[in-house]
Amino acid sequence: MNAPPLIVHLIFRLDFGGLENMLIERINRMPAERYRHAVVSLTHHTDFAKKINKPGVELYDLHKPAGLALETHARLWKLLRQLKPAMVHTYNLSAVEYGVTAMLAGVPVRICGSHGRDASDPDGRNRKHNFLRRMTIPFYDCCYSNSADLERWNRTVIGVPERKSRLLHNGIDTGKYKPGPAPESAPFPPGSFVIGTVGRVQDVKDHPSLVDAFLLLKDMLPAQWPALRLAIVGDGPLMAAVKEKVSAAGIADKVWLPGARTDVNDVLRSFSVFALSSIAEGTPGSALEAMATALPVVGTRVGGIPEVVADGVTGFVVPARDPRALATAIARYIEQPELAALHGRAGLERVVQKYSMSAMLNAYLDMYDSLCHTKIKIREPRKSCVE
Repeated sequence: MNAPPLIVHLIFRLDFGGLENMLIERINRMPAERYRHAVVSLTHHTDFAKKINKPGVELYDLHKPAGLALETHARLWKLLRQLKPAMVHTYNLSAVEYGVTAMLAGVPVRICGSHGRDASDPDGRNRKHNFLRRMTIPFYDCCYSNSADLERWNRTVIGVPERKSRLLHNGIDTGKYKPGPAPESAPFPPGSFVIGTVGRVQDVKDHPSLVDAFLLLKDMLPAQWPALRLAIVGDGPLMAAVKEKVSAAGIADKVWLPGARTDVNDVLRSFSVFALSSIAEGTPGSALEAMATALPVVGTRVGGIPEVVADGVTGFVVPARDPRALATAIARYIEQPELAALHGRAGLERVVQKYSMSAMLNAYLDMYDSLCHTKIKIREPRKSCVE
């Protein structure tokens, strides 16, 4: 009996993050008889990889150094010739150039995913980067996006033709992420109002603006200040800078910085409101997880956030890099707990209707099946049940 087709997922690093979490969710949940999976990190993987619970998923690290690193192309070419995958699926700008390597290695199907932009170019205006993206289009069979904002940009700015373009939303497991009482292990005093966020601590998430917004609440709501707490869950290259900022502001006793957690579903139930201060995003999986937990979300007006957070219905959308606007929106929930509950319920309903896990899985399976059928005649396209 022939083994199912192999998909090689190529990312920069398999570590704590929204993109990586969604990738692992898809790998774990896709039927084993349909596709096999391998994950190749251009740099390396961390213990986050332990979240993969599907048997037989191989992990490979290419240990790419900074810069052009032509030797990484050679190592990837050799690995692909060894693995003989049916598909290579690359993620974001850091891996886009390797579609060329995959074609040269004889991989039949090549897919490029856009899951957000970097903090150094949140609006996608870097000419050098966009030139690279345009030059690699011919080497890919599909260039999908995970938000309507990114899809429009891919089509109009990068020039992805309609026949290669798809929109694939993120999806959430509403059996895992759901409303409920805060866990007894929550590190907040009784009666606390917790402003929380979850995500990799890196420049694109702009955690300093969230800390500044929290500090502004001291003067905006002096009576409520003693009960306010801030939680920044995650780890990353800017964690030391965030800790230093919190310490310098004298609020270390009010800010919880636990690092990366594997129990995010429980942690979310200890929050009162979810805040997303990003300067660039695709479809933010962390916001969807918060909404599935019936939390109101205050997010910035960038990327796919306005598509997920219905302003004034499931949360508030404010300008990026504007701590005062962020603080003002959060203050409304502190002063009006009934509004927070109303928006939280609306967010839960929105996730259930539009961002289910089954819808995401069906969309990716449909993409894989249709491309396999077109390029290598091994899968009949199947009707998606994403209605």
